[in-house]
This record gives sequence, C-alpha cells and structure tokens, in this order.
Amino acid sequence: MAAGRVAHVTLKGPSVVKEILIGMGVALFAGSFWKMHQWNEQRKVRAFYDLLEKGEIGVVVDEE
Repeated sequence: MAAGRVAHVTLKGPSVVKEILIGMGVALFAGSFWKMHQWNEQRKVRAFYDLLEKGEIGVVVDEE
C-alpha cells in the first residue's frame, strides 16, 4: 500500500509587525469614539453653565 501525501498547513508564529499595526488600529478606533464622547459631554456641560449664567435655569428648588 502506498501512503498518500497529505498537505498540512505549516503553523507560523504571530507576525510582530502585524500585531502592532492591528493594535494601533484598534486603539485609534476606540480612542476616536472616546474623544467624540468627551466632546459631547463637554458640549452638554458648557450649555448647562451657559443657561445657568443667563438665569434661564436654576439649581435650587423654589420654595412656595
């Protein structure tokens, strides 16, 4: 009986450069979402203090 040759995939170690580039890409993606969140929160706080300064809103409950 002749043994058939089976092609096996040779496993290589991880590519360091590829891992670094993927990590940097994921970090930039997540960092941009975090920065957009921070800008949105800053805008809300700034709008709140602008309204507070104009006297349109108050933080103390009016007593009747």
